[in-house]
Amino acid sequence: MTACVIEATAGHEDEDVIAPSGCTLTADGAYGARLASAGGSWFPERWTLDGPEPYAVPLPRNQPEEPGTEVQPMADGRVLIHRVVAGRHTFSLLYPTGPGTGELPLGAVECPDRTARLRLLPPAPGGERAYALAVGPRVTSVWLVAGGAFGPERLAELPGRCSGGVWLDRSGRLLALDRETGGHTKSVVVDLEAGGEVSPLLQIAAESDDRLLLADHDSGLLIVRSDAPSPGQDRLGWGVLGSSLPVRFPECLRVRDCSVTPFAIQPGQVLTPESCAVALRVDGPTGSWVGVWRPAERRVHHLRAPEGWLAGSGLWTPEGVLRLPYATEAVPCGVARVSPPPVAVPDPGAGTAPLPEREPAAPAAPAAPAAPAAPAAHSVQPADPSARPAEPPAPPAESPAPSAARPVPLREAPLGRLVTN
Repeated sequence: MTACVIEATAGHEDEDVIAPSGCTLTADGAYGARLASAGGSWFPERWTLDGPEPYAVPLPRNQPEEPGTEVQPMADGRVLIHRVVAGRHTFSLLYPTGPGTGELPLGAVECPDRTARLRLLPPAPGGERAYALAVGPRVTSVWLVAGGAFGPERLAELPGRCSGGVWLDRSGRLLALDRETGGHTKSVVVDLEAGGEVSPLLQIAAESDDRLLLADHDSGLLIVRSDAPSPGQDRLGWGVLGSSLPVRFPECLRVRDCSVTPFAIQPGQVLTPESCAVALRVDGPTGSWVGVWRPAERRVHHLRAPEGWLAGSGLWTPEGVLRLPYATEAVPCGVARVSPPPVAVPDPGAGTAPLPEREPAAPAAPAAPAAPAAPAAHSVQPADPSARPAEPPAPPAESPAPSAARPVPLREAPLGRLVTN
């Protein structure tokens, strides 16, 4: 088995990396962090988002950062930076100090197997700690890399290759990972306060690949990706944490010739998961835009993203306003506020009522509707919470209407078996 060990020395190593994009936000949306570019050089930048107006603070060091460098904001306004130096993964906290940038080294993690990869997990609830996932060919380790008492600390080790990373509670104790073993991927839960104890979370069918993409603490809404209803074709579906009802796969979430990636769930909808708005990044031949969908509806609202949107970044307010960070030459740090249409009353038979838990798995799905045209140009008013971008034209009339969602039962491990208290 391959493990990662703490090291203290540093150097330099070249890796295959891509230019960064997007902006990482704290769980409460107070801060953001990204790699910004100036003259072909990359440097960390912290965004403050909880004041009257958003503003950015550059945090450059003595030399430019590599494009593959990761940054993550902390709840106290400092920015965690993850660099790869001579095969070691080093971690530091950056903070502004007058005209310069201060840096507090936290230590390093080394993966002896050069094929192993280490990346930061999404920001944890509370924002006082940060975690990383080290993925080797046969073993995956979860590391606490910021907020510990003695530098990086290995908290758990799992057999198999893991991906993803979704927090299931507000304390940062339960972490959902997508683990690949035996040729299939299933979501599991890692209890970080019980020595890394692992339990199954999502196993829809024996031969399916089931991944957890998002989870909301208030409503329990889960967004999953699985090929259970259409073997060989991944579908987006939804379920409720703590429920024994089946996962459902709405036909409206299939957009022909486009990839659809959920990135935020509306919080504060306690006991009403069907009314939670889910923000989607839609990438198609004509570019990227924003989709908004609710489980209670049978359609996706397609909205034009603001110019310079840091694609895939954003968060909801409890009131249902979607906040999208963007950066342009004229506005280097901005947040557009978008209010999508309110939830519509579902049609009879829309599939939102409880369905039999033992209903058979869905057959192969019919052809997906035609891809929507690119959203028409319009003006987004960043400071107006009621701003509502225009929607693109509807799909052609000859496109088949979406059918009611067919459920796929949770078999081996219903979500209702997970205890989160």
